[in-house]
Amino acid sequence: MASSLQGRLPINEDVLLMQKGTPMRKVRSKSWKKLRYFQLQEDGMTVWHARQAGGRAKPSFSISDVETVRGGHESELLRSLAEEFPLEQGFTIVFHGRRSNLDLVANSVEEAKMWMQGLQLLVDFVTNMDQQERLDQWLSDWFQRGDKNQDGRMSFREVQRLLHMMNVDMEQEYAFQLQAADMSQSDTLEGEEFIEFYKALTKRAEVQELFENFSADGQKLTLLEFVDFLQEEQKEGDHASDLALELIDRYEPSESGKLRHVLSLDGFLSYLSSKDGDIFNPTCLPIYQDMTQPLNHYYINSSHNTYLVGDQLCGQSSVEGYIRALKRGCRCVEVDIWDGPSGEPIVYHGHTLTSRILFKEVVAAVAQYAFQTSDYPVILSLEIHCSWEQQEIIAQHLTEILGEQLLSSTLDGLLPTQLPSPEELRRKILVKGKKLRTLEEDLEEEEEEELESELERGQEARLELEAQTEPETPEMSPRSKDKKKVVMCQLFCLPICCQITVQAPLPKPGSPLFPKQKSTPIMCPSLSALVVYMKTVSFHSFTHSREHYRFYELSSFSETKARRLIKEAGNEFVQHNAWQLSRVYPSGLRTDSSNYNPQELWNAGCQMVAMNVQTAGLEMDICDGLFRQNGGCGYVLKPDFLRDTQSSFHPERPISSFKARTLLVQVISGQQLPKVDKTKEGCIVDPLVRVEVFGIRPDTARQETSYVENNGFNPYWGQMLCFRVLVPELALLRFVVKDYNRRSRNDFVGQYTLPWTCMQQGYRHIHLLSKDGTSLHPASIFVHLCIREGLDGDES
Repeated sequence: MASSLQGRLPINEDVLLMQKGTPMRKVRSKSWKKLRYFQLQEDGMTVWHARQAGGRAKPSFSISDVETVRGGHESELLRSLAEEFPLEQGFTIVFHGRRSNLDLVANSVEEAKMWMQGLQLLVDFVTNMDQQERLDQWLSDWFQRGDKNQDGRMSFREVQRLLHMMNVDMEQEYAFQLQAADMSQSDTLEGEEFIEFYKALTKRAEVQELFENFSADGQKLTLLEFVDFLQEEQKEGDHASDLALELIDRYEPSESGKLRHVLSLDGFLSYLSSKDGDIFNPTCLPIYQDMTQPLNHYYINSSHNTYLVGDQLCGQSSVEGYIRALKRGCRCVEVDIWDGPSGEPIVYHGHTLTSRILFKEVVAAVAQYAFQTSDYPVILSLEIHCSWEQQEIIAQHLTEILGEQLLSSTLDGLLPTQLPSPEELRRKILVKGKKLRTLEEDLEEEEEEELESELERGQEARLELEAQTEPETPEMSPRSKDKKKVVMCQLFCLPICCQITVQAPLPKPGSPLFPKQKSTPIMCPSLSALVVYMKTVSFHSFTHSREHYRFYELSSFSETKARRLIKEAGNEFVQHNAWQLSRVYPSGLRTDSSNYNPQELWNAGCQMVAMNVQTAGLEMDICDGLFRQNGGCGYVLKPDFLRDTQSSFHPERPISSFKARTLLVQVISGQQLPKVDKTKEGCIVDPLVRVEVFGIRPDTARQETSYVENNGFNPYWGQMLCFRVLVPELALLRFVVKDYNRRSRNDFVGQYTLPWTCMQQGYRHIHLLSKDGTSLHPASIFVHLCIREGLDGDES
């Protein structure tokens, strides 16, 4: 399909060679290595593979699926095969979402470089594509799939099959549009004819009606008419006039329209489908919150058992778990460390069959990827199960590999009065774990050591000065020399000794002074010293914490215990989390790495609500939804009533409803919804839309539309849903499209989740995401949202 996209493709020697095709080994494990023939298609956007050159090929991946390309040295799997293949011949294709990486080994270093450079060039091109180019690529992908014999044209039968794949039931009206698009009268559709056919299918009657409601002549929106629309429907406020000019200049395709400051129907649709017409407020996309408050005032994107990419009994442990978590914005990652062979500590889920990885490789990955997505601090949550000797190795690896990134003392060397802010800790890695002493004791010892060192240097300087300035005298007798030494000692040594507090060295492991402990190894001082602002302590009660703990000490809670505390003492938990950090982790019974709903823990102000980020689903949608704002930096400022140590807020029983709101959601239509099961060509979805609100318990609700039978291409609902919300600052909205199934559970099609505070009112498109959180472009739903003050919303 010769599309307008192809003319803009970056073509160089690497891309041309990729289009000719190359045999490479596809590697899945040490024992699974198969020779496959990979070829970039003519569209430059899809890679197919076959068992041999000229063999039957099938799609392998689309360039838009690829996040990045890494060299062989960065692949755990390829490194394990270094004796079999030179690492320079291998490379890894990393995909968006949770899709497994593709490890390949070329026949030569030159071929590996050619594929790596060519793929990265195309990935960069796709990343920078505009809306129209993305649509062109999507159509090109579909054309490639539908053109079974790859002759550049599709018969009506092929088009009919393709329409089923695209979720369109081939009714008479579509057949008529299909024949009308066949301008060449060849009983086939060529590339440009297919595009015209697609345009005819995607005419939006609901958008045309909305356009005509504001247009006096039905042909265009004048500047004033567009301003009226932005103010009345989109709630853009006083800046609507300036915004209207910007949007016309940005989205009106006609140059004459831009000059006359008018918006055509095409320009209007382009605006509604754009980021400016998105439900997510663009002002919440960059970092927009105050980042100078103490760490305990923020929700922190946190991961549990980060090393796992599967279940917790026999799943794979991989450095890739840390890379993925950090790149998706996690700022707290967990490391379970055990004694390993050859004196090297290992990371895995203890007492299980999960695979093992070296601790030093985890630290190296953290050093490389910690700040690729966000500059704000990363917290290493260490669970130490190691002997004294291997703890010293842990401290050595942290210090040597992380270098200047590692925070090993307070920021200014002084005792702090509160936790530092994310802004103050930019590009710093903090260690969270047990500590032998308090921060005060550490700082006192540092001061004493520094004083001792300064005094020793001063003594040496004075002795040297004395030797240089001493007048010449006759040779002293040995007895006289001894007297002089005593005098010097009295002059210089005694005052020094009086100011030094001598501490006995800590006993070594195995010493009788050590109490016997079976479960928790004694911590070595060098590792303890690396824990600064994140000392873990056992939780007994909120009263005990207030009376005995410090602001830089934190406790961890199982999800079960945290839930119980919220019910029994919700307000105390809120006040506790206003001055001290809390970490919540999934129950040990979640052996399948499933997740709990983080919302109820956030309602109590818990900062580090750790998730199994490798497991997709509703719970991770909610987590991703909260952290989608504020630049995706991994830190979100808690509402003011969760930052007040005297707060009266109770997450289970909110007293005041003065901020209560009513949300009216009109679910209008859907666009290009994907198939649930792409292997079933004849199965078309029957979509419905469910809108869910997550917040405090009284606010949590869901409603759904009826389903539209046999239409995933352009379904229309036009239904109104109503929600009443007491605490909007804590609420998140989730829009999920399901495929109705009368015999079983409705199947998931796509979703989008966002914070209430980031929602735009008016006519908005919601661009759907897959289970893995990747874009389902161009799939979307079209809605109208209206927020009213109070709880007296009218559903009609």
